[in-house]
Amino acid sequence: MMNKVIYIAIVLNVYAMAANAQEKLNKKDLQTLKERMEGNYSSKEQAAADSNYFNIVLHMKQIWAEDKDGYWLYVEQAMAQMPQKPYRQRIYHVYRQDNETLVSKVYEMKEPMRFAGAWKDAAKLGSLSKDSLIDRQGCAIYLKKNKAGDYYGSTPGKECLSSLRGATYATSEVVVNKDRLVSWDRGWDAADKQVWGAEKGGYIFIKE
Repeated sequence: MMNKVIYIAIVLNVYAMAANAQEKLNKKDLQTLKERMEGNYSSKEQAAADSNYFNIVLHMKQIWAEDKDGYWLYVEQAMAQMPQKPYRQRIYHVYRQDNETLVSKVYEMKEPMRFAGAWKDAAKLGSLSKDSLIDRQGCAIYLKKNKAGDYYGSTPGKECLSSLRGATYATSEVVVNKDRLVSWDRGWDAADKQVWGAEKGGYIFIKE
């Protein structure tokens, strides 16, 4: 089990790696990012070390594999004690923008609960089409690669609008490496005061 000292060291190391100078992308980076993102994750170790964090499960599963315009992922997050009731369901479109930037574009689905559990039962997504997706404009994550080979990025400025719990906009910061994904989602009001999300740092999701 992760103790608090080790947990703090991991947090500092993750953000230090993300701060390294960026590298140019190679032909395999898009596939590498997709392979790292896809899978099942849990924040149970972080939750055990710090009561400010919840035990959350995160699932990402590739869909529409025949498409050649990057990669598409079905994404589902839920509290570990209620995995059948996800609180966030999204579709990510991951693609290469230029020689230095990868993009994870975010979409919502209409009536998302009908797709709950689709990460383990792809048949549930049989009725889902790209035309039915709702573009979360301004909420895409723009990712760079650092010298350590990790991918890191964030949403641009205040462009991701949100009305959740009194917010006017949301920000997301992400670091993706071989065995974990760090995600820090926060909501801000019109005065730039944080109104939701973790305060000390991102959630550390360990890949299973």
